[in-house]
Amino acid sequence: MDGCTVRVVDADRVTAVAERMPSAGDLTDTADVFGLLSDPNRLRLLVALLDGELCVCDLAAVTGQSESAVSHALRLLRAHRIVAARRSGRMAYYRLEDPHVRMLLDLALAHTEHTEAVHPEREGGS
Repeated sequence: MDGCTVRVVDADRVTAVAERMPSAGDLTDTADVFGLLSDPNRLRLLVALLDGELCVCDLAAVTGQSESAVSHALRLLRAHRIVAARRSGRMAYYRLEDPHVRMLLDLALAHTEHTEAVHPEREGGS
């Protein structure tokens, strides 16, 4: 039932969608962001930053991760402009880079809270 009997059913719509399709590079960059967000430990760090900036040691304490693991994750997140840092003496305080990151997290968390996920990839695994 999923097979098409013609190459294009709605040519106007196909054209409109194709015209607004982001470039291959933009899609790759967006996929990279979602890849970074797919790790539960990095996601835990970002959720911790929803309340404002925190230093590495406080992020480690709140997430139950080592300072080394937190620092490594923050380097990745900072390189992809998901978090930003502010220096105060020898301390670095991290925050979400911009309101888009907060919106993305808020929407993802709201989606999870309001839906019951089906995880076929996890079936039989535990």
